[in-house]
Amino acid sequence: MSEYSDEIADKICSALADARSLRSICCDPDMPSQSTVFRWLADERYASFRERYARAREAQADAIFDEMLDIADDGSNDWMERRREDGSTEEVLNHEHIQRSKLRIDARKWMAGKLRPKVYGDKIEHEHTGAIALTVSSEDAGL
Repeated sequence: MSEYSDEIADKICSALADARSLRSICCDPDMPSQSTVFRWLADERYASFRERYARAREAQADAIFDEMLDIADDGSNDWMERRREDGSTEEVLNHEHIQRSKLRIDARKWMAGKLRPKVYGDKIEHEHTGAIALTVSSEDAGL
């Protein structure tokens, strides 16, 4: 499918705002390929789509932020049951699940920071040190 329509554009933007990737959206059978979407974004005839797409990407960052909180708050698989040699069981920490959750959060942090750097990006501060030499003439000093 490569013919532009507002209906398809709306579906793409809605799915982006729900934190789906463009790649996964374009894998749906009723959606155009990514290259087609990129052509639409570059085409001046579809400037309104480009604006909606940009807003959807910002909303996507907010949805990704919410996902991070959900992942961080979900401790349901942090513990697992392990069977001992004697047949009894014990609860042990599921390090693999915890590391996977950390990776999922880190990937989302990075992406949110790229999609909305002013909101979710790292704040960069510059500090300048060193001496500053000023020369003031008697004329500049009002003398």
